[in-house]
Amino acid sequence: MRVNIKHSGKTHPVEVDPSKSVSVFKDAIYQVTGVPSDRMKVMIKGVLKDDADLSKLGLKPNQVLMVKFQVIGTSGPLPSAPTQQITFLEDMDQDAVALAVRNPPGLVNLGQTCYLNSTLQALKTIPQLNVALDGFSSSSSSPESKVTNSLKNLFSGLNQTADPVPPFSVLSNLRLMAPQFAETDNAGRYSQQDADEAWTQLLSALKLSLGSSSGTDGPIDKMMGLELTSKLQCAEAPEEPATTSKERQLKLQCNISINTNFLVSGILDSLNQQIEKTSSSLGRMAVYNSESRLSRLPQNLVVHMVRFYWRRDIQKKAKIMRKVKYPLQLDTLDLATEEVRSQIQPVNSAVKQILKERDDRAKIIKRNAGKATSDDATKEVDIRREERKKIEDLVKEKGIDGETNVSGMYELYAMVTHKGASADSGHYIGWTRKESEVPVASGEEEWYKFDDDKVSVVTADKILSMDGGGEDSVAYILLYRAVNI
Repeated sequence: MRVNIKHSGKTHPVEVDPSKSVSVFKDAIYQVTGVPSDRMKVMIKGVLKDDADLSKLGLKPNQVLMVKFQVIGTSGPLPSAPTQQITFLEDMDQDAVALAVRNPPGLVNLGQTCYLNSTLQALKTIPQLNVALDGFSSSSSSPESKVTNSLKNLFSGLNQTADPVPPFSVLSNLRLMAPQFAETDNAGRYSQQDADEAWTQLLSALKLSLGSSSGTDGPIDKMMGLELTSKLQCAEAPEEPATTSKERQLKLQCNISINTNFLVSGILDSLNQQIEKTSSSLGRMAVYNSESRLSRLPQNLVVHMVRFYWRRDIQKKAKIMRKVKYPLQLDTLDLATEEVRSQIQPVNSAVKQILKERDDRAKIIKRNAGKATSDDATKEVDIRREERKKIEDLVKEKGIDGETNVSGMYELYAMVTHKGASADSGHYIGWTRKESEVPVASGEEEWYKFDDDKVSVVTADKILSMDGGGEDSVAYILLYRAVNI
């Protein structure tokens, strides 16, 4: 069941299992708000106690719960003047800045493991995945269960430290499950691997380990599963009846050709294909047009930029350097089936208008040097409550599945980039969006850069600049999440 957690003027969707303990629920809230559980007050008919039974509280889907930050401790003497000279951020080196602002911890490179480190940092940003891992327990000794359990322990450890963490367990279990990640070169050193292949293997393990025992969609399918409806029509015999099929996937492909300039056009290119197969009406091989569209929009959408291809002349993967622009806010209306498009169109239009108005209000706050008064904060909370109510009413009216992206609008929140000329070399870096306590207009957000154990902060301009054109870092895996009103 999903409920909405309201904290500091923002609302976060959180999955709650009434059969689990309050501590598991609070940890899920911590993942999205950053409020430590020991300083958290959850308001459900009063303050939620740690020994409460969630199944007896009458929680309802999409119910809004308040989370307050509690300051613990008694008053003490006033602080004295600093004994050391004050050092400003602009005078610090990268390591000192990371320590001062308490950036999230990086991951230690264990020898050509940047492909894994960047992938793990991106995966960790999915709130629903953290909740599912917190509730995971298994006595199975399967390789997939071992990978899943090591991911659970790693993510939990990253929440409890500011120091870089070596992902030994995840790496060793991944190599046991998928031996290609244990390949070595002629000198006996571990080889560089493809981040997309690591992503695929990790999700495969998670899907199997976290899967539903009832035969319904498991957590991975619910949070990331997209459905493609494909229509196959014979180009040489138009009178031949078209066939329709459905397929579930966990990511979209963005093909890159000499004509590809934008993300959506590359995705459409991958969804519109020509194939050859035997025609029942012609009695021979014929050309068929295949057109696929999204009939389920997941809350978390993964896009793989297909930048590597096999070159027979050099017998290795080569990299496509072409510049392909991608947006911070992605509208998938043109990628959806006609049925889905007509259903979500009113919500899509309403959400885009709300996002525009929010950007306008955020720019006003920025012009006022970020000085928002308590009255401004209260007004913003009231406005957003009305905005959410409007969207909720539209979703209910249109009968849209609440576990999908109800508007078709996404925002970029994490990505993996690759630097270099081939998949067998170069360097991978992870990037995740930094949450802001005050409203920020789209394009003015700050992001974390995870270069293995080195973590720094960059602007959105840097994120948008990595669209290709050279051997510098270029977007390879994009993670979008449904815009949450």
